[in-house]
Amino acid sequence: MTSPCFRRCCPNQLLGQPGDSEQYTTSRQSRYDFIAATATSLHPNTQFTNHESIPTLDQSFDNMKRAYPNYPETDRADRIRDQEYYQLTLMNHVCLDYNGHGLFSYSQQLHSNATFFNIIYKSANLYLEITRGGQEPEFETKIKERIFRFMNISSDEYSLVFTANQTSAFKVLADSYPFHTNRNLLTVYDHQNEAVETMMESCRKRSGRVDSAVFSWPNMRIQSKKLRKSIVSNNKSKKKKKRGLFVFPLQSKVTGSKYSYVWMSLAQENGWHVCLDANAFGAKDMETLGLSLFRPDFLICSFYKVFGENPSGFGCLFIKKSRSSVVKNSSAVTGLVNIVQAPNRPLFLEESTSIDRGKTVLSSSSSSSSLSVSLSLPKQGISEIQEIGEINEEKKESSFFEIWKRDVAVDLKEKSTKNEASSSGVSSDVEFRGLDHADSLGLILISSRVRYLVNWLVNAFGSLKHPHPEDGVPLVRIYGPKVRVERGPVVAFNVFDWKGEKVEPTLVQKLADRHNISLSYAVLKHVSFVDKNNEERERIVEVKSLDNEGQKNPLTRKKERFDLGIPVVIATIGFLINFEDVYRVWAFVSRFLDADFVEKERWRYMAINQTTVEV
Repeated sequence: MTSPCFRRCCPNQLLGQPGDSEQYTTSRQSRYDFIAATATSLHPNTQFTNHESIPTLDQSFDNMKRAYPNYPETDRADRIRDQEYYQLTLMNHVCLDYNGHGLFSYSQQLHSNATFFNIIYKSANLYLEITRGGQEPEFETKIKERIFRFMNISSDEYSLVFTANQTSAFKVLADSYPFHTNRNLLTVYDHQNEAVETMMESCRKRSGRVDSAVFSWPNMRIQSKKLRKSIVSNNKSKKKKKRGLFVFPLQSKVTGSKYSYVWMSLAQENGWHVCLDANAFGAKDMETLGLSLFRPDFLICSFYKVFGENPSGFGCLFIKKSRSSVVKNSSAVTGLVNIVQAPNRPLFLEESTSIDRGKTVLSSSSSSSSLSVSLSLPKQGISEIQEIGEINEEKKESSFFEIWKRDVAVDLKEKSTKNEASSSGVSSDVEFRGLDHADSLGLILISSRVRYLVNWLVNAFGSLKHPHPEDGVPLVRIYGPKVRVERGPVVAFNVFDWKGEKVEPTLVQKLADRHNISLSYAVLKHVSFVDKNNEERERIVEVKSLDNEGQKNPLTRKKERFDLGIPVVIATIGFLINFEDVYRVWAFVSRFLDADFVEKERWRYMAINQTTVEV
């Protein structure tokens, strides 16, 4: 376990060279300098009212490097992308919708015998799972060891169980937690979160009490007085009471807002068990955690297979060993999984229901006696495939790997020896190249790179204005922090037309997808408006507090102003994102300056597809 940074100063590196220890301390002046530099990143222009007037990619990149002269120091990430994730360039695809940590690289899955995995669902008692120790398969043990190292967590202090996904991790913890005695659940989320809502439902089923932090509009900052009151209320005695579970992310994965460690400490001092949600963390962000000072009782994170290609994976639930007795009386729960080694074979043979971005498709029909195999690969993969044929009914009875050996001729002679190994064996060399890449780049380089890109995008969004006689009407509204050194690697925004009416976030997302740009969608929650924003609230709020039948519940009307939901588009930036990616997002959004853009897209789609599709 490497030495953590207690002051969270590493992500606050400014314009200095990554790795320069002199830059570990940020000051008010350096923050001001960073904001000023960002303001010049579009020099000499600061406002655009026509999408055709924005600078070219090359011009914008030159301006960006002048504003951030040390951005080129992060080009090692570009080299990794070019060598290991070249499908992003081949497919001309911008992926700003990934959250979590990538285990493998695209090149690895095509050109090596890297070991993928399968998950096996099971129903088990959480306490028995974390206390039995040493009874898991060797393959799963290797994965756990690698994850402990990557997350900078000591296996001597924490136990780890795998779950089907992030939501399952929250559900497993909630179903095992003693809400019948520790009756409170307090969460700190500025957005609708399916995983957390699953936990809330579990708490309510056992007559627990659910509460949430409230966030001020429009900066989405925690209303500190209210949260502090929720944490310390009814705890005037010196003796700690059994309070409940405090679920806390150090940053929002929707708005990019960052929160203080102090909330974790305050909760623990007042008798709460603390669950740290690390799903919003970027690669290596765990090294900023002073775990020797702030040790959460539980920690949840998630991993996926390949960035830009395969988002499937698993969730992780860490339990502090000294707190394992908290779940001692739990019953069997669903959502836990074992991770087993998949048959050793070329990893581009992934099952799917459709051909998509170079994936292999296995399709079968009940009306046909044959199983067809079709491959859609980039040039590197195509050169390795000599012949694709049909596999008759007799051969269906064989294992998939045997079918591959007998009937699909592949020019992979140097790799065939390893591929013919028995699928029941355990590989002695489990390579997690995606994690290795993050480790090789390190915290400071990654945080610097992401900070430059996300703040450039926020500033670029702010430069887009609708034409107006006096002052341009902003095209984009940012929710949460604007240009800041400390902001997280995600931008929540909406697009507005020249009348000030919001363009539906789902429409923006759909049109972006047609331009080969993948964005996400979220709903801001627990927002508190002040009176002067009432008019704005009426225009933008579309999701209200509803009961199970979809009708307003009179019992919740008093809290309704905190339960309003605001749909937003979100763009998440990781270390494999490059400048061209964020530029393309900016250029796409600038198209909405054309009042007829949506209508033009509808007609263009009809011309290509010869059909009417509602957008």
